[in-house]
Amino acid sequence: MLKVHKHTFNPFQENTYIIEDESKECVIIDPGCSNEKERNKLAQTIEDFGLKPVKLLNTHCHIDHFPGNKFVCDTYNLLPEFHEIELQVMYAALDYQTLFGFKLEASPEPANYLNDGDEVKFGKSAFKVFFVPGHSPGHLAFYNETEKIVISGDVLFQGSVGRFDLPGADGKVFFHSLTKVMMALPDDVKVYSGHGPETFIGIERRNNPFLKSAASFE
Repeated sequence: MLKVHKHTFNPFQENTYIIEDESKECVIIDPGCSNEKERNKLAQTIEDFGLKPVKLLNTHCHIDHFPGNKFVCDTYNLLPEFHEIELQVMYAALDYQTLFGFKLEASPEPANYLNDGDEVKFGKSAFKVFFVPGHSPGHLAFYNETEKIVISGDVLFQGSVGRFDLPGADGKVFFHSLTKVMMALPDDVKVYSGHGPETFIGIERRNNPFLKSAASFE
C-alpha cells in the first residue's frame, strides 16, 4: 500500500511528494525545497519514517519543481528521471531564476530519460508514466492503477488547470493531454497536484470549469 507524504515548498507553494510502500523504499517527486530549512524538512521526513529513497522523478522542470534536485541527488546518491525535452526547460529556468529571487544550481542530468508508457518501479510498487505535454513540452504524470492515485504535476488542479501561456506551452496540446489522458482515468482516482489540495478525477470531470472550455481548443 502506498503512503504519500506532501510538503509545500518555495515561494510558488509547490507540492513535493515522497511516496513510500510497505518495503520502505520511496520515490521523491518534484523536490521544490529551495533553501536549507526546506531541505532539512524533506530529509527529516525521510529519516522519521525510516525511508530509503530509490528514485527522483520530475513531472517537469519549471523553476518551482526542481530546486531540490541537486540536494536529493547529493544526499541519496540518485540521478533524476524526467522527459528529455525538459532538460532544456531546466537550463532556461536557470537563466531567468534571478527574476524570482532564486540562486539554484543545475540539477544533475538524468542517466535515464522517461517516456510515455514507461514503468517506474520501487519496492513492490510501480508508477506508469503518462506523457501529458502542453503546460511544459515534456510534462509527465505518474499513475498507480492499484492504489488509484495519479501525480499530475501542473496539468490538473482542484477546480483549475496549469497555465498554457508560458514559453514552450501550447493550449491545444495541453487540452488534449487533459481530456484524452487525464480524463480517461476512472472517477475514483485521487489526484495529487503540483499546487493546491488533492482532488479526484470524477470531481474535476463534473465541476472543473476549464474542462468546459476544452472544446474550443480541439
